[in-house]
Amino acid sequence: MRLRALVVLAMSILPGALRAEPLESNLLVLTSYPDELVARFEAAFERANPGTDVQILWKTGREAMPILRGAGQGGVDVYWTPALRNFPVLRDEGRLRPLEIGLLKIDRQALPGRIGAQILSDPSGRFEAFEVAGYGLVVNPAYLAEKGLPTPRSWADLADPALAGHVAFPVPSRVGFAPVLVDIILQAEGWEAGWRLLQRIAAGAELMDRGPGVGDSVASGRRGAGPTIDFQALNAKSDGKPVEILYPERTAWLPAHIGVTAAAPHPKAAAAFVGFALSEEGQRILFHPDIRRHPVRPAVYRDAPAGTGNPFAAAGGFAYETERGSRREPAVAALFDALITRRQEELRGLLGVLDEEGGVAARKGDAALGVRGGAAAARA
Repeated sequence: MRLRALVVLAMSILPGALRAEPLESNLLVLTSYPDELVARFEAAFERANPGTDVQILWKTGREAMPILRGAGQGGVDVYWTPALRNFPVLRDEGRLRPLEIGLLKIDRQALPGRIGAQILSDPSGRFEAFEVAGYGLVVNPAYLAEKGLPTPRSWADLADPALAGHVAFPVPSRVGFAPVLVDIILQAEGWEAGWRLLQRIAAGAELMDRGPGVGDSVASGRRGAGPTIDFQALNAKSDGKPVEILYPERTAWLPAHIGVTAAAPHPKAAAAFVGFALSEEGQRILFHPDIRRHPVRPAVYRDAPAGTGNPFAAAGGFAYETERGSRREPAVAALFDALITRRQEELRGLLGVLDEEGGVAARKGDAALGVRGGAAAARA
């Protein structure tokens, strides 16, 4: 009887003893994501953790850094945003804590942290990819068909002389996603060949100084094609605009990241929020028609809406170096302005001369005519 009583008593207290420690009652998340995304994650997390109140601090990537470098990191627990350059800097300064401690363990079978040869997540484990955006070509098939123009399917296709005057291209010093786009082309083609290709494309393009400019130009039928970040084209297509998004073989998928600050005052709630954002339930939220982003958990694509691209299924062997690209964003933007933006008319005239010289040389079978190798070099 005494043993049975002890067993009953133990059973009555074990559930409480074995229950995980409750999360803290507050959680501060710093993000630049739009409300239609943030509000859905906030509500879903609070439903799953009714004792924790999530507070959101909206800041741009530039505004976030003084806070995260300040005293106590501003009381921020979780940094969650598409600010590619910030996370490696914060990691190297010791301002992010390792994720694979305490309540959170990353399963690399479920969350590979890479797409094909391209690494998405921090190899040292201090920040994790949350979603990815692809870079591709937005095209207006009706526009191209009406004018008898070819459909571009690679970066080099945009330099086709037939497409001159029919392409929109974003200026990287003025459009947030464009420095990475330019760097993808540079890494895919090589530094020198990449700049020659960019000059050739941009010479015949309409240069856009607004983020949605390329997509708007193509969707409205003012231009037929242009390089862009895919969610803008996907949103336009869902709104009934006559556009498609095509992914070149050598493109990249750029991650947005999530991490826990080193000074997080609510570390258990922070780990739980990161875990929820990366869970199947959290990742499926990214398919919502008001969000339309690409999850980083391959398994959830089985539940994807019709027409959703799966980057894991289309992954190739191009190992875009994300951190290398993020470090040289300012240099890429400045060089683009110096070589292209401020010299577009001059560049257009120069390439016209090179083309003419090259055409004469080709007709006469004399490669020495004109600027020796100039036309070929411009196309290389």
